Amino acid sequence: MSYQMPKGTQDILPKDISKWHQLEDLIKQFCYVYDYQEIRTPIFEHTNVFKRGNDSSDMVNKEMYTFTLDNSSTSLTLRPEGTAGVARSFVENKMYGYSDLPVKLYYVGPQFRHERPQKGRQRIFNQFGIEVLGAKNPLLDVETIALGWSFVSALGLKDMKVLINTLGDDETRSAYRIALQNHFKNDIENMCGDCKRRYHQNPLRILDCKVDHELEIMKTAPKMSDYLTADSKAYFQQVLAGLDALDIPYEIDDRLVRGLDYYTHTVFEVVSVNEQMGSQSTVFAGGRYDGLVEYFGGPEMSGIGWAMGLERLILACEGEGIELGEDAALDAYVLCSNENLSLQAFKALTMIRAGGYRSDMDYLNRSFKAQFKSVDRKHATFAILIDEKVLEDGTITVKKIADKSQLIVKLEDVVDALDQMFEDDHDHHEE
Repeated sequence: MSYQMPKGTQDILPKDISKWHQLEDLIKQFCYVYDYQEIRTPIFEHTNVFKRGNDSSDMVNKEMYTFTLDNSSTSLTLRPEGTAGVARSFVENKMYGYSDLPVKLYYVGPQFRHERPQKGRQRIFNQFGIEVLGAKNPLLDVETIALGWSFVSALGLKDMKVLINTLGDDETRSAYRIALQNHFKNDIENMCGDCKRRYHQNPLRILDCKVDHELEIMKTAPKMSDYLTADSKAYFQQVLAGLDALDIPYEIDDRLVRGLDYYTHTVFEVVSVNEQMGSQSTVFAGGRYDGLVEYFGGPEMSGIGWAMGLERLILACEGEGIELGEDAALDAYVLCSNENLSLQAFKALTMIRAGGYRSDMDYLNRSFKAQFKSVDRKHATFAILIDEKVLEDGTITVKKIADKSQLIVKLEDVVDALDQMFEDDHDHHEE
């Protein structure tokens, strides 16, 4: 019998985990600078957190992992996206009553969707996302895009562009829905099943169809921009002016509607134009949403946010030849001349670690020669040699690999010796 991971999942192995650590560390640095705080919500929620009313999205209708508890009618769903859980927590914990609004939050963690596994998107995938709740201001729309743009730029990504659109206010979308239904009414029966469902649920989502997008009826569909109210148009122009002021390049894509039904006003995608990304080119995407806080029982408050797939971000970096996550070298490796001295070696190792140095030792009772190969493979700065002298006079040898210099010190002084040799090396480099 063989045991393999389920389809649509992946193991992130130790040889790759440093890439993830680098991304997550950089994420936290940017969120700290932008004054965003981390939130961690449950991996599963009550199903109605995600399945709200007559939702037309593929995520809700096709992709959720939903289950009921034994002997219960309680329906729970593994979170397919981060925004809904954050909005639920915002209301449940009465964050809308905070003195300083908006509340700026970020999250990093796995999401779950039962969809066809594809490049950069498995059924379990990891997202970094931000949410700003409790204020509606075009500059906040700009700020969120700027945070993401600055982050990918700091990684060195250059083959990127911002696609942006507006879905307007309720009046705008109501008029546009009617226009779309009138436009598609004579052709809808010849279109795909998803389009037929969306025609009644949310005709804006027809524009996002991947099956019928080449039909002539799709190409001649009315544009949202023709139905924008004066307020919606003014809001969008302020967002674009903010992006211009920060020199963030963008293209207006009047067919961009995003995949979830709760979006209003600004929607955007930041995509890679690198040919290696193929059709799965979106690196992060999101938009503004009204009504979500109210749905969970909170006051009338707006929010904006986006999510970034870390797997896809790694692919984008690979596509542009950006190296991520080089393994950190060891500060010290402890070598033991024979098995009888292993306890002294382990004592030295424990002292070195207590001093804050990244270190390791041999546990296979190998020869000195074999142990020195581990020193090379682990790129250790120092080798700590434990031989019979430790029993004779309590001394060990601290050897610097780069220049072969060494010190003979008492076992209990090993950390002081490392401190001094690291300090001398630092002073040498400053000269």
